[in-house]
This record gives sequence, structure tokens and C-alpha cells, in this order.
Amino acid sequence: MATENEEFLKRLRATFRVEAQEHLRAISAGLMELEKTLAPDIRAGVIETVFREAHSLKGAAGSVSLKTIESVCQPMESVFAALKRQELAPGPELYEALHQAADAIARLVEGTEEESSPPVQARARELARKLAALSRKTAPAGGNSSAPPAAEIRDEPRPQPDKPLMGTETVRIPAARLDPLLLQAEEMISAKMAVGRRAAELQELCGSLYLWKTESAKWKERLSGGPEWDGLLEWNETRLNALIHQAAAVTRSVEQDQRALRRMVDDHLENMKGILMFPVSSLAESFPRLVRDLARGQGKEAELVIRGAGVEIDKRILEELKDPLIHLLRNSVDHGIKPPAERAIRNKPPLGTIILTFAANENRQLEITVSDDGAGVDADLVRGAAVKAGLVPQKDAEKMSENDIDAFIFRSGLSTSPIITNVSGRGLGLAIVREKVEKLGGAISMETRAHAGTTFRLVVPMTLATFRGVLVRAEGQVFVLPSGSVQRVLRVSREEIKTLENRETIRLDGQVLSAAWLGQALGLPLLRGNPAAAGSHIPAVVVAFSGQRMAFFVDEVLDEHQVLVKNLGRQLARVRNLAGATVLSTGKVAPVLNVSDLLKSAVSAAAAARPAAGAEDGKTGKARILVADDSITSRTLLKNILETAGYLVKTAVDGMDAVTQVRSEEFDLVVSDVDMPRLSGFELAAKIRGGKSTAGLPVVLVTALESAEDRERGIDSGANAYIVKSSFDQSNLLEIIRRLL
Repeated sequence: MATENEEFLKRLRATFRVEAQEHLRAISAGLMELEKTLAPDIRAGVIETVFREAHSLKGAAGSVSLKTIESVCQPMESVFAALKRQELAPGPELYEALHQAADAIARLVEGTEEESSPPVQARARELARKLAALSRKTAPAGGNSSAPPAAEIRDEPRPQPDKPLMGTETVRIPAARLDPLLLQAEEMISAKMAVGRRAAELQELCGSLYLWKTESAKWKERLSGGPEWDGLLEWNETRLNALIHQAAAVTRSVEQDQRALRRMVDDHLENMKGILMFPVSSLAESFPRLVRDLARGQGKEAELVIRGAGVEIDKRILEELKDPLIHLLRNSVDHGIKPPAERAIRNKPPLGTIILTFAANENRQLEITVSDDGAGVDADLVRGAAVKAGLVPQKDAEKMSENDIDAFIFRSGLSTSPIITNVSGRGLGLAIVREKVEKLGGAISMETRAHAGTTFRLVVPMTLATFRGVLVRAEGQVFVLPSGSVQRVLRVSREEIKTLENRETIRLDGQVLSAAWLGQALGLPLLRGNPAAAGSHIPAVVVAFSGQRMAFFVDEVLDEHQVLVKNLGRQLARVRNLAGATVLSTGKVAPVLNVSDLLKSAVSAAAAARPAAGAEDGKTGKARILVADDSITSRTLLKNILETAGYLVKTAVDGMDAVTQVRSEEFDLVVSDVDMPRLSGFELAAKIRGGKSTAGLPVVLVTALESAEDRERGIDSGANAYIVKSSFDQSNLLEIIRRLL
């Protein structure tokens, strides 16, 4: 019996946890509102709301025997009651104590702290004493002191353990239980497509039977034989007519079933999506507190204004957006908003404003803007940071345009912060934002004006798994391009393809557009006898993403229809050029292309197609490169990239092996990892510089170590270039090698 009671209490506390989180969200939001200057009637309404939320939370905690939470809620409720009666003077100290109490309760609710532990109970008692002391600080005369104390208010009874904690028209179900249902609904798309394919095959079969009947009639007119021959033809025609009628009836039935199934699947999927479409307010409700705390910690004043919080999007996208938005808000507070004294110099109010806006566009995409009225991006600081990080030489940095500067903002390893802190300075935040957004199939851009502010714009899909896709064939394989990224489909005459700066281009709408073969960009082997490569006109797909446009030549543009994206599993979590895969109506699997990666790969493929320049070997005319890396995967990847670019490549398993080979053979350049056994990349570069015959040998370090200290150590060791793996781009590597050779 005791075990049953314990299980019941455990279930009851799980229900309480959900309810308590709702109360705490409302209390935190109310406290943020109260810190603003509000009209008296609005202020009274907010106080009433948080008062009731605290009262309900205290009652719910008491019903499940969580005495520590109840002990903190009691004085909190007393404070709100005193504010309601206007007996208490509000101020920063009071609000800070209330925020601390809410945070303490949240940790207890989430289970990150054990309620019965002595330290937790000691902190709870201290908070209770602090709140009780603050509640006794009276407001100026005129307050109503006749209202009953908070402890005596019972307008909301405690929930009883033997009654369900839900209304008659609502059911509280964990989202985790609904996720499999949505996945099953999405899987039904494949069944719908398969039925459509069967219907099309039956139509083709009926067409073949009608053709058979027509040809049979022609042969009957041409041939005249004996009675047996005529009898055979009559029998054949009778059976053929019966088969045609039967096939036509089956086809009509399948088509009816297909239409019915299509309606049911589409309606079911939309309904399931609707269940798991959450308002963005559930994501953004903690952001005002985040901005407040970050600003106060840096001696600044800032408020967050949220617009469009009622827009609903797929829960899975909502979860992926949390980190990027937190990074952007941190960036706005740390780099954009300045202290009140500095803002006063620019005739700005001391309180900085950050506006977070959500809006749905006509393409069923979510547009998010994060804008601030801060200092904007300092172009000179970005140039200096880029040079210091080794991302661009000093002479090139001076020629950087505004577009170049905007692009560098999202590069990993670049930060304009003078010191590394827990908020910024590592040069990773905006790189992570771009990576997360592009992983969702979205895009990000930035606009800035000096001393006026900065705006980041994000565009992401509102649903994750299904979208319209254009099916294309390249080198005999079928691929899917998201329709949202396809601007046009056209046929290009071979005479229209021109070569400009070693790259193929076409003219479209009066503009010169870069072009590439899709198969070449994907690294596919050339298919011999490809009709598209030999024809006078070539099918092309114009793709646009994040402000970039490019035309891709393909063998054939097949179709456009709804596709269900399946991820590639944890083992293939990040495969270049691929966003996932889908099962076609034919039952075959087709890769879904990642447009952002594809554009980069096309540039890399064009660069790799150029003849390798630099030092030449007397026999082959190709530069010789040594690749040193203790990881066989990285070693093989670098070897393939360099060999594809036309270089002769040898490999070394670590730094010591590389030193041995450099001393015994002639190389034109060394590409090395840093963290290797026996001899690190830093030590390898130093030994190469110290040798008489190898002092002038260029060394490129490719590593996961991305701190400024590691970069400086690489420079001190004598390395000519330092490439971070997290932002690795093979076109960047090849360009650096061409410069060094």
C-alpha cells in the first residue's frame, strides 16, 4: 500500500511540475512588467495577476508536500499582497529579491536541487526572512491597511490529490507522446505518394491495352484466314475488351481511393502539425529577464520588446531556435547597447531598446528580426579583428567593402571584444547562429549603421519535416532541391554559356550569373554518354540562398511534389551538401540537397578545376604536398581534396613521421594538424623553420584549436597559415595553397 501511495505522489508531483512552471513563467513576466513605468490601473492588474499566481503556486506545492517551495511562496505572496494594498514601497532591492525567490523555486521544481538538503533549506529560510523583512517596509501614508493578510486569502482552493488536475475540455499530454504520432502522420505521405504512383501505373497499363486493341483491329482488317483464324481473332478481341473494362474499373477505384487517402493524409498531417505548433511566446518568455540580467551585470540599462509572439511554428524548429536567439540577444547587449553615460553623448536615452519581432510570410516561413538602437558594427574594429585572427592579410583588410565586413561577422574565430568573457570574446556566437539557422534550411543577414544600431534577420521554415521539392537528375542520380530555394527552371543554349575569370556564366534577366554542373559540385564521377552533356540545350535550375544566386546544369528536371525529409542518423549527422533524404513514390531513396553547402561546393569545384599553380616537379609538373594528421579520416579527406585539385600528395601519420619525410624527400608545401602524438603541428613547423634546407618550406596548420592563443602560437612557430576546422572550407584551403606556392 505504501508503494502505491509513493507512486501516486510521484505522478502527482510530475503534474505539479508542469503547473508550477506555468505559474513561475507568469510571475517572472509580471515582475518584468512591474519594473517598467506603468499606468496605475495597468499596474494594479499586473500585481493582482502575480499575487494570484503566487497564491496558487503555494497551494499546489502544499498539496504535494513540497514544504520548502511552500515556505518561499508564503512570504512572496505576502509581498504581493502588501503591494496590492499599496502598503509597500517597490524598488530595485524588492524586485531583485523576488526574482531570486522565483529562481530558487524554479530550481527546486526542475529538480536541479534537492529540496531536503540542508544548504537548500538554509537558502530558502534566508530568502523567506529577506522577503518577510522587505514586506514590512511600509509605503507612504495613504495605503489601504484594512485588507486581509495574504495568509488568510482562500479565493483559490488547493487542488485535492484525489481529483484530476485538468479541465473537462482540455487534456494535458506530454509533447514527447505526441512526437511519435506526428512522425507516423508524416510517414503516411510516402504511402500517399505510393498510391498515386500505382494509379499512374494503372493508367499506363490501360493505355497499353487500348493500343493493343487498336493494333489488333488493324491486323484483323489486313488478314483474312479461315474460320479458325477468324474465331481466334474474335475470341482475342472479346477477352481483350473484357480486360480493358476490368483494368479501367480497377483504375477508377484506385483513383477514388487515392483521392480519399490524399485528403485523409493531408488533413491528418495538418491536424497533427497543429497540435505540435507552439506559439513563439513559449520560447521568448524568458528573454526579457535574460536581457535585464545581462545588461545589469555590465552596468547597462536595456529592455526587450517582443512583437508577434502569438505566431505558431513547429515545436522542433522552436527548440532549435532557442540557442541562436540567445546568442543574438547576448550580442546586442554586449556589443550594441552601451552604458548610459556613452549613450548620453549620442543624445540617446539611458535605457537601450532591443526589439525581437516574429512574423509569418506568404511562403510559410518565419521571419525573425533582432534589432537594437546601439552603437552598430565598427568596420575598423572588424578589419583589425580579422587581421589579428589571421583571416585576412592587412593589405586585403584595407580594401574590404561593407559586404565583406558583414560576411566576416559570421566567421568563426572573429570577435571585436577586447577580452574573452563568459558572454563574448571567443568569436563563436554568430558562427554558431549561422550554422544553426542554415541547418534548419534558413538564412541570416545583417544590417548595421554606425551609432544607430544593428538588425539581424533570420528566415526559417515554419515546419521541419515536409516541404515542396524539385526533383532533378545529375550524372544519372536523382536529387531533391527545396522549392523555396529554386527561383527558375530553364533550358540554356550552349552558345549562351560564357567563361569569365575561369568560371562558367550565363546571362539571365540582363545580369551575369555564375553557373556550375550539379554533378561536378557534388563530386560525382562523369557519366559517359550523358545526353545532357552532348545536347545543344542544357536544363538548368537557378538556385538562390542568403543573397547568393547560381545556375546549376542538370541532366533533367523531373518533377515537383511534396517530400518527407528523413535525417541521416547520428553517424551521418553532418554530411556536406546533404540535408537529409526522402523516399520517392517509386520506392527509391533520393538525397535532399543542402543549398547553402551546395553553393560553397560549386565555388570550390570551380576553383579546383583550375590548373594547380606554384612549384613544379620536374617529371609531372605538379606541386608536391605532404599532409600530416594522426586521424585517418582527416588525412584521407585532405588528400582527396588536394589530389582533386591536381597536386601530388603524400601523407604522414604524425609530426615525427612528417619530419622524417621532409628531410628525405622534396616537398613544395606541408599541411599539418596541430594536436598529434610524438610531435605536434607547432613543433613540426618550428623544426621545418629550423632546418637549412627546409627553412623556406610553406606550412599550413589545419586544426580544431581556435583560440587566439593557439593562433598566436602557430604564428610564433613559423606557420604560414592557420585554418580552424570548425569553419573549414576547402576552397579557402586551396586558395591559401595557391598563394603560398
